[in-house]
Amino acid sequence: MKKLFAALLAVPLIAFAQVYPSKPVRVVVTFPPGSTPDIVGRALASRLQEAMGQPFVVENRAGAGGNIGADAVAKAAADGYTLLVSTNGVFSINKSLYKSMPFDPDKDLVPVSLLATAPQMLVVHPSLGIDSFKQFLEHVRRNPGKLSYGSVGAGSASHLTMELLKNDARVFVVHIPYKGFPPAVTDMLGGNIHTMFAIVPGVLPHVKAGKMTGLAVTALKRSELAPEVPSVAELGYPQLESLAWIGLGAPAGTPQEALDRLGAETVRGMRAPEVRNLLGKQGFDMVASSPQEFSRWIRAEAEKWARVIKASGAAVD
Repeated sequence: MKKLFAALLAVPLIAFAQVYPSKPVRVVVTFPPGSTPDIVGRALASRLQEAMGQPFVVENRAGAGGNIGADAVAKAAADGYTLLVSTNGVFSINKSLYKSMPFDPDKDLVPVSLLATAPQMLVVHPSLGIDSFKQFLEHVRRNPGKLSYGSVGAGSASHLTMELLKNDARVFVVHIPYKGFPPAVTDMLGGNIHTMFAIVPGVLPHVKAGKMTGLAVTALKRSELAPEVPSVAELGYPQLESLAWIGLGAPAGTPQEALDRLGAETVRGMRAPEVRNLLGKQGFDMVASSPQEFSRWIRAEAEKWARVIKASGAAVD
């Protein structure tokens, strides 16, 4: 009788594992269509849909450095049918940057996988007549507060990398945050902002066309996509190494069976050669980590950027 009772108790768990997902899954991307998180999120959704036999529907909810979309996920039912694709801001940085948060990323979200990472490129508008990283620093020092830089939102890699440079080199550039990458690039091309950090493929066509000037890549070695642009390490600033990254999360309390299957299919899908090739052309290095690896990554990034935020005084109301 005891064995029969134990077997009956196990049936719901087995059934859940077999049927999940049994209906469409919502994938909330916290940046606009066409942005880098959106590209990665849609690639992931396509692979999960193919592997799991249910629609994985991308929903773009931008704003507040990713907090708006992430808050919606944090407050959603923890049943495996609402997922989050977002950046370092939501998972590691915003809790140190924002004076108040509508959710606690450490308590309200559970990490599933670090999906992809990408170095950035420092670019300037050609009207400045700057051709090197050294000239850029000299120009900014001579013109404190007269230059503006764009970012894809407060707490993004593009924002805090410049804050790291400002603090390290003791220069001042005015921050202009945007709701995603496309509008920032548009204003950069129009000369409305002077400089920015951005993922390499997002600005490389404009650099090659002479509409932007590439000065440095925020990695310890040069990018294969732009081998002519020096790395921050060879310029003598290895401390400026900074990666933009995108991860997958879910509401805390999501059933472990759902998380296990999502994690396994995410690793399988994102590491597929065709996905690596597609996103590699976009400048991303595929990671597709385990939840444990992603958790360690989040903690390390949180500690690193908390120090930058404290030192720079960066804050968002």
